[in-house]
Amino acid sequence: MLHLAGQIAPPNRLNTISGAALQLQRELLWFKEIETIVQPPYTKMMNLDQNKNPANTPWELFTKTHEHLQKEGEKWMKDTANYSMLVATLIATVVFTAAFTVPGGNNQDLGTPIFLRNKWFMAFFISDAITFLSSSTAILIFLSILTSRYAEEDFLQSLPARLLLGLTALFISIAGMVVAFSVTCFLVYHNETPSVPIVIIGLAGIPVTLFLVLHYRLWVDIFHSTYGSRFRFRPREVRLF
Repeated sequence: MLHLAGQIAPPNRLNTISGAALQLQRELLWFKEIETIVQPPYTKMMNLDQNKNPANTPWELFTKTHEHLQKEGEKWMKDTANYSMLVATLIATVVFTAAFTVPGGNNQDLGTPIFLRNKWFMAFFISDAITFLSSSTAILIFLSILTSRYAEEDFLQSLPARLLLGLTALFISIAGMVVAFSVTCFLVYHNETPSVPIVIIGLAGIPVTLFLVLHYRLWVDIFHSTYGSRFRFRPREVRLF
């Protein structure tokens, strides 16, 4: 039975899951679940191959039949991490520069920001700091994904969990950058042209919403596949009433 679980699923079943990495994760979950219900000696039993091919243990068979899917999963994970890290790096560069070129400039005598005691300036500084820290965190997480060894077990939880955390940090950094930009516009222009900051703040929600809409499905799939999978194979409680 465990050798059957080591065979790769047909394409029509694999394609119901987004991304080769998550497809391999689902295959690993199924194999590990079957492994828990068979007797321990069967996990090392060699299969009998009528075609005179070398006999394999269940795990060796799983590794052999999922070799292509593992390579595709590695490529998918690296591409996603690369593109996301590029965005996080650009955000970190922008907000790091903005921290030293504050809106309104600095006092020539004291060297402190002119709007230092303004509550909107504090909102700018806090959002800028959160953006820089979250984007830096995202960079480190995506870098750890790129330098991973990409063994089969890494696709079970380690890599998907890192990707989920990295995308979350990236979303926070994008939202923080938009907030910092909106607060800056309000801080500089609200006295002279109060209608302009209001329009800009209204439009500022578009990129955040767009990022959320485009990546929401992927985020949910990773979350359910990684943290909801522990309940996937558990028998449900039967209630009579």
